[in-house]
Amino acid sequence: MGYAARMIPGAQMFDAILFDLDGTLIDTESLALAAGMEAFAALGHPVTEAFMHGLVGKDMPTAGRIIAQSHPALDLGALDAHWARGFDEALSRGLPLKPGVEELLAARLRPMAIVTSSQRREAHRKLGIAGIADAFAHVVTYNDVAAPKPAPEPYLLAAGLMGVDPARCLVFEDSETGAEAAFRAGCRVVQVPDVVPSEGRWAHHLAPSLLDGARMAGIL
Repeated sequence: MGYAARMIPGAQMFDAILFDLDGTLIDTESLALAAGMEAFAALGHPVTEAFMHGLVGKDMPTAGRIIAQSHPALDLGALDAHWARGFDEALSRGLPLKPGVEELLAARLRPMAIVTSSQRREAHRKLGIAGIADAFAHVVTYNDVAAPKPAPEPYLLAAGLMGVDPARCLVFEDSETGAEAAFRAGCRVVQVPDVVPSEGRWAHHLAPSLLDGARMAGIL
């Protein structure tokens, strides 16, 4: 069961709330998965959903290495271009928020920041499309760190920017990669799985939704 059932003394005493972006606040993972599978197929290298799930939570260079190792004959440049076009087309139709996001952000429970493996330009673009950019004091992206998730550096940087102890940060993540990064940084972790199920190995609370996770952590 991992850490899902662990009780956290003083959970209500968090000084900041840190959120992953894709799959946690905005419903991009399903859009990226569909666009990616279409791109692989169009180039003659169809892949399974299980393969795509292995890319969830990974930064682009890491995902590229995984793809190159499994499909050495694939033109990665052509794949990236095709995938990007499909994803852009999906974004042009709107970017839905995950359930509970509006309520959680509107409550303004603590100062908040984003910690994402997305590139800086793409992260700010998604936040703008989703209409939630103004809710966050800081946005930590792949470009801001030397060691991205699952290394703890992104969450340590965010805590530093917020001026708080990582142990007093509550983190919301969907992926194993992100939950591991937050856990290793010493934060308290609520994991709300998106397209990939989880047993909550790196989570203090494994929750079916953001609002359920907030209640488990004692902030609602």
